[in-house]
Amino acid sequence: MSTHPALSEIITARLQAALSPERLEVQDDSHLHAGHAGAREGGHYTVRICSSRFDGLGRVARHRLVYHSLGELMQQGIHALAIDASTPQEN
Repeated sequence: MSTHPALSEIITARLQAALSPERLEVQDDSHLHAGHAGAREGGHYTVRICSSRFDGLGRVARHRLVYHSLGELMQQGIHALAIDASTPQEN
């Protein structure tokens, strides 16, 4: 059962608006970290995103673009975020 369903929807909406992905999957992994000290500080999520906005960008730059798109959620609500960011040509 998801512990932060509304936040998953907010993450999805922000990434859709900012990066116009061809494919986007947001997975709430918070239930896997119940009892973990950081779990009280926010949720754990995995994002798989494919967007042409990543063309010409390395891995770190792609992750920064995702972090920037999520804004304050990275400090309030998200404790851990695993990112798999690719371009349409890489799929």
